[in-house]
Amino acid sequence: MPGQLMEIHGLDPISWWPPAPGWWIGVLLILLTATALFLLIRHFIRYPPGSWRWEAQAALRELWRQRNQQSEKESAAQLSELLRRIAIARFGREKTASRTGHEWLLWLQQSDPNGFDWAGRGGVLLNLPYAPDTWQAEPGVLDELILAAMKLAAHNREDMGRWLEKVRKYAHV
Repeated sequence: MPGQLMEIHGLDPISWWPPAPGWWIGVLLILLTATALFLLIRHFIRYPPGSWRWEAQAALRELWRQRNQQSEKESAAQLSELLRRIAIARFGREKTASRTGHEWLLWLQQSDPNGFDWAGRGGVLLNLPYAPDTWQAEPGVLDELILAAMKLAAHNREDMGRWLEKVRKYAHV
């Protein structure tokens, strides 16, 4: 019949899958925030502000930034002092303070869990601070030493304990 109304059919229900792009972006932001927060908390647990590790890393980063603005002699002297301070903080004054010259570099090499060749590459630390102003180090040696010092300062205590146990175990064989 021409005058009768037809029944209205509703729309199909909206599917919940796949989510709209806004939901994907929200989930991604939540995951990124959680990851960043986890890494930040882990960093502060490993390097609490005010600890010797925190100060050593800050001093080494500053030395890294200033290495091209100051002379090699100044950089080598600062790095040598920082390595002494790191060694005293990490291993104690009685084990480190009396060591000088090549003996210091050998001890540093044996104590570095990262295995850097301090005895072979670290001679610059012994000679450059006291050398004449005209004396130059090999290109890149100071950069290599600063990076090795950063790794030494960053190495955590648990790894150090495991490393020392291995050294003791193999030393008695």
